Amino acid sequence: MKKKLFKSRYVLLAITSLLFFGCAAQDKRISIYSSSNNPQVDFALEDIKSALGKNYVIINNANSKEPNILLKIEPLNDLKKEGFSIKKAKNKITVIGFDTAGLMYGSLELAEQIKLYGFEGVKEITRNPYMEMRGPKFNIPLDVRTPSYSDASDAGQKNIPVMWDFEFWKDYIDTMARYRYNYISLWSLHPFPSLVKVPGYEDIALEDVQRSTGTWKDLYNLNGIGMGTPDILDNPEIVKKITMDEKIVFWRKVMAYGKERNIDFHIITWNIFDYGTDGKYGITDKMDNDITKDYFRKSVKQLFVTYPDLAGIGLTTGENMGLHGTTEEDRENWAYDTYAKGILDAAAEMPDRKFTFIHRQHQTGAKEIAEKFKDVIDAKNIEFLYCFKYAKAHVYSATKQPYHENENFVEDIGDMKTIWGLRNDDTFYFRWGAPDFVREFIENIPHDVSKGIYFGSDQWVWGRDFLTKNPETPNQLEVVKHWYQWLLWGRLSYDPTLTNDRFSSLLADRFPNVDAQALFSAWENASMIYPITTGFHWGSLDFHWYIEGCFSHPRFAENTTGFHDVNRFITLGTHPSSGYQNIPNYVKMKVSDSTSTLKSPLAVSKELHQRADAAMENLKSLKAANNKELQYTLNDIQTVAYMGKYYAHKIAGATYVAMYRETKDNTYQQKAVDELTKALGYWEKFTKKALEQNKNPLWTNRVGIVDRNKITTWVKDDIDIAKQN
Repeated sequence: MKKKLFKSRYVLLAITSLLFFGCAAQDKRISIYSSSNNPQVDFALEDIKSALGKNYVIINNANSKEPNILLKIEPLNDLKKEGFSIKKAKNKITVIGFDTAGLMYGSLELAEQIKLYGFEGVKEITRNPYMEMRGPKFNIPLDVRTPSYSDASDAGQKNIPVMWDFEFWKDYIDTMARYRYNYISLWSLHPFPSLVKVPGYEDIALEDVQRSTGTWKDLYNLNGIGMGTPDILDNPEIVKKITMDEKIVFWRKVMAYGKERNIDFHIITWNIFDYGTDGKYGITDKMDNDITKDYFRKSVKQLFVTYPDLAGIGLTTGENMGLHGTTEEDRENWAYDTYAKGILDAAAEMPDRKFTFIHRQHQTGAKEIAEKFKDVIDAKNIEFLYCFKYAKAHVYSATKQPYHENENFVEDIGDMKTIWGLRNDDTFYFRWGAPDFVREFIENIPHDVSKGIYFGSDQWVWGRDFLTKNPETPNQLEVVKHWYQWLLWGRLSYDPTLTNDRFSSLLADRFPNVDAQALFSAWENASMIYPITTGFHWGSLDFHWYIEGCFSHPRFAENTTGFHDVNRFITLGTHPSSGYQNIPNYVKMKVSDSTSTLKSPLAVSKELHQRADAAMENLKSLKAANNKELQYTLNDIQTVAYMGKYYAHKIAGATYVAMYRETKDNTYQQKAVDELTKALGYWEKFTKKALEQNKNPLWTNRVGIVDRNKITTWVKDDIDIAKQN
């Protein structure tokens, strides 16, 4: 029998740093004592060791009474769950965590400070998490037979094998822990056949992992319907040979590893989908099918029985439920009979286990949900949470969002809590980073009712990079390629008081020998092109607008191509909280010689020019040398700056087209042609720069195929539109 490990242990790191003065040498030693023998703290301790440098060695010595660094758990009055404090006294630094997670975060903070400022430069700090839950929205492509919303895309298809690679999840979880995320939500239309053996429905459990070799269409139903047709499912390729028992072992290992980094897993579904069941046992997607209800109820329970580290489950009453002529009450009754009863069954069987139940407030009222799910809300070992799509599909639009106010959501949920959905269906190609925007956005979220946030996409799978030409690191994690963006949302959700000085220091550390402040400013200015443009040209949902392609679903572009031409820039409105004036109202104002407190389209155009020009000016002093990541980062900043110039000229051109149509003044027409000709020039620069390091075209699940070369022909057509009488 193995001896029981002691809770306390000494870990001594000694530095032998030789400082030569002729023949003289001096030894320095820094010792660390940790009172916690826990994988979370061990993980952070490795970062401390790395920050101290390669000249440090570990020495086991249980007699050290005055360590230079002391790590301990102590629930101080000013600390909360996951909170920490770093204190200094002479040559001693003490990291105090309220709990194990707090000690991990405090130790990660210490490691970062040592790395950036040196041991002597460490500053005292006390922090508690601002948002309790901080996680990614991860649409997971498990198998062609059990798709997510994002599967009909390059990102979905290329990442199916990745989802069954433990090394991916290990690196992903480690990265997200350092960014201060503490949960991962896996979103699927119908995941159960790929994850569990359901009692009474055992034959539904899927062996192996399959991917389609069929010919996909450009676009599919926007509600996730129609992804199980013969042309998709016939003649699949097996990307991994694996039994259901082995799948269960795999996902148990992934979830257990998450626990070692203070990261919980939640599974969230859309409904009602029966992908993967193949019509067995009489299961259908019909709401009045009692067999389907029984299957879903038992599947929910079996998820928790199968996965002891699964924290919770969530659902959406929408998508494939409204097609059957149902009412809100019908949908909530179905959800209660399946998901609610399933988690209540699990909670009754495992009374000492904590469960989380997440109900998206989507196509149903919050009060009606609370009334129907009262048994779940009242259950002692179940935490009931709402989930609200806070910024529709575009978090990069405005720092203040009105949609929860429009629906009286905060008032309706009373003293209950919600997770705010922060959808990013904007930045797939180019690296983004604007700390001031993220900080202001987070601080504007109603905090009193907030349980936390999730940040992610429906039009993208944040798995491994497949777009980059000749990457320095093939198949790099997307959250590493886009590290700055993901770090900002995680770190500022934990601590919005984190200053820009810290981010500049992180840039200086990642890219040595570069002017970090110039890089910070260039990146910030280029990144702000996204919310300025989308705030003005507001298509609220993912299929309404994709900024990196000036593109949408053809239906919403109001043409056959999907390209947002000058006419669509005239007709489409602005974000309600952007403070921008749309083009038709501007024209009316000018013709009537009135005024407005809103920022005019021409002022928005000027703002875009200023941001793009500032970014390009900052870039003049920045050279990549032999640093390929820096080279790609600077390329992205330059590319987005060109994109900003394109939209600046396009908005001005569209405004002058509208003025000409209203006044018949040829001066406006000539201005429109001039602006749109310049817009074409910048679109060509934008496309050329983008394709230097990125593959083209890109197939997406919500707007179809984005082909930059083909789009260029439509950009040219804008000039002809302006010339028309």
